[in-house]
Amino acid sequence: MSDDGRAALERAYAHALGFDEARRSRSPNVLAGVEALRAALDGPTPEQGTSAAVVIDNLIRGAEPGVMGTTGGRFFGWVIGASHPAGVAADWLTSLWGQNGGSFYAAPANAVAEQVAARWLLDLLGLPPESSVGFTTGATMANFVCLAAARNKLLREAGWDVEADGLHGAPPLRVCIGDDAHATVFSALRYLGLGYRRVTRVATDAAGRMDASALSDALSGELGPLVVIAQAGQINTGAFDPFDEIAELTHECGGWVHVDGAFGLWARTCPERAALAAGAEKADSWATDGHKWLQTPYDCGYAIVRDAQAHREAMTVGASYLPTTGEDIRDPLHFAPELSRRARGFATWTMLRVLGREGIAAMVGRHCALARRMADRLAAESGIEVLNDVELNQFVVRFGAAAGSPEEGDALTKAVIARTQAAGVCYVGGGSWRERWVMRVSVISWPTTEADVDMSTDSIIAAWREVNERGVG
Repeated sequence: MSDDGRAALERAYAHALGFDEARRSRSPNVLAGVEALRAALDGPTPEQGTSAAVVIDNLIRGAEPGVMGTTGGRFFGWVIGASHPAGVAADWLTSLWGQNGGSFYAAPANAVAEQVAARWLLDLLGLPPESSVGFTTGATMANFVCLAAARNKLLREAGWDVEADGLHGAPPLRVCIGDDAHATVFSALRYLGLGYRRVTRVATDAAGRMDASALSDALSGELGPLVVIAQAGQINTGAFDPFDEIAELTHECGGWVHVDGAFGLWARTCPERAALAAGAEKADSWATDGHKWLQTPYDCGYAIVRDAQAHREAMTVGASYLPTTGEDIRDPLHFAPELSRRARGFATWTMLRVLGREGIAAMVGRHCALARRMADRLAAESGIEVLNDVELNQFVVRFGAAAGSPEEGDALTKAVIARTQAAGVCYVGGGSWRERWVMRVSVISWPTTEADVDMSTDSIIAAWREVNERGVG
């Protein structure tokens, strides 16, 4: 390695340690706007190279003001894990090792790490041990992989080879999905040529759970090939669909049940919360993330399929220059769509070893308790309403409970979110829930403590009192 290359690595390392040490004290919001970031990072197309160490210094100086504090203890804006240092260390090695994780022969150590980590994941999540696991960029692609396996197998059983003949002229594939499913599931359906408008949307309850009786009505009559998509952890409320009933109804029709469990599936690792996801093991496939509750660095997701053969047939990449492996070797190219991809097995293996069963369970339980603590304190303040039972780590808040109109409540809620973000103590986001604007709170960062929650709650209440007193103007 050149002196310049070593200096670049050393500067990045020193800065990363300083960034980690400041994660508890730095603002969770960005410090620079888009114009400042452009001024720092933009410029003419480079004609000549620059010292790597100098470029790293420039990158740090220009980019860090625009880095969100997602790795700190007071970031509640989205369901984003906090990149545990152990996973980051494994990820550094992954980058330096430069392995292409798509193939066993290109990265044998990663393939074995994936195989071991996959077995551990199935055990921890209480899923069928015969299932196969593909390491993906995240739950969006994990949903894509699982639904591809479902689509191909169901159409093959109907006498159609989608691998060879595509979808033109294929028997129709019916997809039923809860009305409050996550947007990325609809994206996966689009990518697979199944269309997001062609799905049957099933009614949900006040918390976003699929109504089993409504699903039963939707499944009456002639169906043909069928996929039902259930949800473990609704993105606003953390609610879980009734998996036992969904599985029974779907399997009676010969259908495939897929569970989108990007974060909620991890409830199965925690004895106090596992009952929320009871029955999920009866599904045929599952999608979840490592970069949420497992706290791996971005990006990392897992596509889990009970029928390993269906999984392989949907994903396998073949070419004459790719050596074939024996049955005793797990080759990653059979289980995820990208042939060239990051060696995600190392970070996952590391975090599972570092946390273990007890550590993961304790973290999930602690985050759920902290979410309840935060919600209870907010709900005790006059004019603030928590709109869901806090069963997991997610809740939504509405401000101006006595507002004269829903529109006034929307304006008050948006104003409180803006003032909370401007205060810089914590980061919360907003969104629409039941056609009303709400503050969304997600507690899922490993560094978050009671002190972080209490400080953040005080800041939100202060923002509400200020807005309530001065108005939204």
